[in-house]
Amino acid sequence: MNIGELAKRTGLTSSRIRFYERAGLLQAVDRRANGYRTYPPQAVLVLELITTAQQAGFSLDEIRKLLPPGLDRWDYAGLVEALRRKVADIEALEGRLKQSKAQLAALLAEIEAKPDDMDCAANARRVLSHVLGDKAGGGEIPIGDGGLLAKRTRRRVATAG
Repeated sequence: MNIGELAKRTGLTSSRIRFYERAGLLQAVDRRANGYRTYPPQAVLVLELITTAQQAGFSLDEIRKLLPPGLDRWDYAGLVEALRRKVADIEALEGRLKQSKAQLAALLAEIEAKPDDMDCAANARRVLSHVLGDKAGGGEIPIGDGGLLAKRTRRRVATAG
């Protein structure tokens, strides 16, 4: 089949299919005398495996290592191990996301707990004092041109990663 037909069957663009070919993921490609590519029927399955693996979070390098030269020669143990690693990676990411969500929800609750008689600048100082805790030095955090706030925020972001 030609690249246009393969694109229709897979829902991928021709340029994406050529990209996968250049990346070494789609290997069984022949060329006609006129230079046009021709693809075997199994190319549809290979491209579906590639897109499914990408959607599951596998990088192209990981996919390249997992895809056998022929679909009848899978490395069962390698595939199972890669899938287990990916599940563990996803679980670790879920844990980090859960922690980030909790931190953001706590920050949001702290901001929304602004007393009615407090202006925004005072509320910002109050929230920052709670968020920064001992790092704030126990004193008032000046709010104005953002100079100190910007430096503290940058430092906090830089050390948080």
